[in-house]
Amino acid sequence: MYPFLRLAKTLTKSSLAFKNGEKLNFTDTSEFHFIANINDIDNFLEMNNGRIFTLFDLGRFDFAIRTGLGKQLIKKRWGLVVAGSTIQYRKRIRAFDKVTIKTRICAIEGRWFYIEQTMWVKDVCTCHALLRTAVTNIKTGKTIDSQVVLDSIGYHDVNLPPDEWVQAWIEADKLRPYPH
Repeated sequence: MYPFLRLAKTLTKSSLAFKNGEKLNFTDTSEFHFIANINDIDNFLEMNNGRIFTLFDLGRFDFAIRTGLGKQLIKKRWGLVVAGSTIQYRKRIRAFDKVTIKTRICAIEGRWFYIEQTMWVKDVCTCHALLRTAVTNIKTGKTIDSQVVLDSIGYHDVNLPPDEWVQAWIEADKLRPYPH
């Protein structure tokens, strides 16, 4: 089940932080803290890999709100979409572990924002994800050019070309056949 209570808590906490001046620049890294609940844990007594992706949503919401993008999403009737992702798991997250999600924009290309997200327990990275995301028009479903999004939040001169490893993933993903 989607963590709606955590989502509500995140939206409230991030909105209050933004209102109280705890804003982020678009090139900053957001840090979001939570405790792994019993309902995050699978039959192997660790956080379920699907749950990890779901909880990464909360980190992206925190980032969006604290950069000012959240206000523009509501004002312009825009939405957020994930179009691709890759993840590496290295360490287990157990029930009641204190977890930090770090979220940052690592590249911008055309209509795509590439987001790097990590989870940390006791200063050890447990997993590392790269996501291809976009902002969309809720009515039409069409993606909004990244520069239009950046202009709407006052970032006119942001240039974040993909690092080599991000570019390699972009190119590899283009080769992947999609079933018809």
